[in-house]
Amino acid sequence: MSTTIPTHGVAPTPTYRLTRRGRFVLLALALLTVMAAMVAIAGGSVATTTEGGDVPTETVLVTPGDTLWEIASEAVDGGDVRAMMTRIEQLNGLEDGQVDAGERIFVPVD
Repeated sequence: MSTTIPTHGVAPTPTYRLTRRGRFVLLALALLTVMAAMVAIAGGSVATTTEGGDVPTETVLVTPGDTLWEIASEAVDGGDVRAMMTRIEQLNGLEDGQVDAGERIFVPVD
């Protein structure tokens, strides 16, 4: 005795195909979602709403033979020379810590 399953009345399972336009729409939605998330994250990265104060500085003329270490050690007067070097580099936009004779640099005054 064999039983047969009736197939009438059962809807066939639909198959979906993603067209070129559909792939483009999905890609655009994904990119917009990522961009919205980036804007939301970047919006919260503001450190402060008030302006920072000016750093009191003095201008130093670099003479032949001067190094940034020597200038920084004179400025801290026995303090942390490396920290002062970093401050001078940031204040003057020095990338490699090199100073040239005749150059005028700003040195923070504590």
